Amino acid sequence: MINFKALELEDQAWMVPLLMAAGLQNSQYSFANLFAWSVIYPYYVARVDDCLLIKGINLDGTPSYFFPAGPGDLKSLLLAMRQDAAAAGFAFKLIGLSPDNLSVINRLFPGQFKFIEICGLFDYVYLLDHLARLPGRKLSAKRNHINYFLRNNQWSFEPLTLNNLAECWEMNQAWYKTRDLESDQHLAQECLVVRRFFEFFTELGLEGGLLRSAGKIVAYTMGSRLNAYTFDIHVEKAFSEIRGAYQMINREFARLIQKEHPEIIYVNREDDQGHLGIRQAKLSYAPIRIERKYLGKYKG
Repeated sequence: MINFKALELEDQAWMVPLLMAAGLQNSQYSFANLFAWSVIYPYYVARVDDCLLIKGINLDGTPSYFFPAGPGDLKSLLLAMRQDAAAAGFAFKLIGLSPDNLSVINRLFPGQFKFIEICGLFDYVYLLDHLARLPGRKLSAKRNHINYFLRNNQWSFEPLTLNNLAECWEMNQAWYKTRDLESDQHLAQECLVVRRFFEFFTELGLEGGLLRSAGKIVAYTMGSRLNAYTFDIHVEKAFSEIRGAYQMINREFARLIQKEHPEIIYVNREDDQGHLGIRQAKLSYAPIRIERKYLGKYKG
């Protein structure tokens, strides 16, 4: 039996070292993401022999499990999670599986799982240096937008700190007011999650930056370290009517990450939520790889 407990901020102390040691590329394993999204989807965690187990409760009340993070007897752990689901009267489902996870499951439980590719949850991963320099023909459009912004704005960039966090929150609220949250469930959920990032900015060890034009904040971003060599961008907002603002905040924060964390090589800009416009925007930055994700359903 697995002794799952509700995820709390205090769990960060023991979870983050396990996640860092595991070196996972999947943004769903970010503690900051787990904690922030728990306002929508309750998460439960357990530590078994230095292995992290995570269970999420979907909006319909059914549980879904993450692939175990860390060393351990994977077959025993997966069987225990299957029993946990069965004890609650639900089918056993694993979410956010990587191709490597699929290979392990097929080896341990041949033919016992059905796998479904979930395109909207794919993570887009980039070379940090490319985001900071925007080299080559593929990224020339980004440079053009930035040059337009530079020519037409009195601008400044600054790290996000407790001194400017409240002002940045006001800009964030103004951004959401221009959207129809009533008809876009995911955006309404995201709004609540972003509030949590702001509320626990220091406690979650978040870092960010903001962009000003004529003294007014027109864009901001924030994220956290995902593993030893990857930084994860949790949120990025800009007023779209200001040409180049999105490209500029992206570039300037990449440069800040380089300065503050010279060991970082990659940036995970997370998924596209199944939104075609967001997908095209993320593909336009020429990701070095796409972290594919799958849903695994136990056939038994």
